[in-house]
Amino acid sequence: MSLSPELLEILVCPKCKGELEYRTEPAEQLVCHACRLVYAVEDDIPIMLIDEATPL
Repeated sequence: MSLSPELLEILVCPKCKGELEYRTEPAEQLVCHACRLVYAVEDDIPIMLIDEATPL
């Protein structure tokens, strides 16, 4: 499964409020290019915690 288009429209980076790129390969993740952070998606739930994000 993947994230719904409606959810992807409203999600923004919690740090800078910028746009997120949704990637499905090699794993589901949301990427903020401005902050250079990657937010994981686990069981179709985006983990939008800045402390849990990994550097790009």
